[in-house]
Amino acid sequence: MHRRQLPIGIQTFAKIREADHYYVDKTGFIRRLIDEGSQYFLSRPRRFGKSLLIDTIAELFAGNELDALRRHLESLFAAIPHQWHTANPIAQYEGYYASVFYSHLAALGLDLTAEDATQLGRIDLTLKFNARIWLFEFKVVELAPAGRALQQIKERGDADKYRTLGQPIHLIGIEFSRERRTLVGFETETL
Repeated sequence: MHRRQLPIGIQTFAKIREADHYYVDKTGFIRRLIDEGSQYFLSRPRRFGKSLLIDTIAELFAGNELDALRRHLESLFAAIPHQWHTANPIAQYEGYYASVFYSHLAALGLDLTAEDATQLGRIDLTLKFNARIWLFEFKVVELAPAGRALQQIKERGDADKYRTLGQPIHLIGIEFSRERRTLVGFETETL
């Protein structure tokens, strides 16, 4: 059995992630800091995680952490126990994967729109965060050809309704396998 180590002396979120150390997720608190105020004095005892908290906030605001998002999603779905699916066909459907992802982001209190209507259909999930727009399309590869998720966003012009905002728009096509119950495709494009 693999035992994770404590990140003693490690003060960057990226190093903790890369080394697979234990990490206490404080993103809910970070979101509250962002939404509820403008200036903070972080007073904590020495060696109590101030530097790590600041580094995590910096990474959150860096914006273009699409590779980290992919790794995070892989880990999220890998942690769902196999026995939850044995007598339940829910993992065969696109809505299952979209719902798990939506719930995960909604728990952080982010500005999300599920089934975001456009002139030619619906975007599975839209996230407005950090002066950026994130458009997500989910597909199950056994039901649609691989590479179809990002292609659909582009073909339907899903980003058009957000272009006038003048913000970067991230198109993210995410594909899952119902047989393997995991993420198998992750394509991105930034406009």
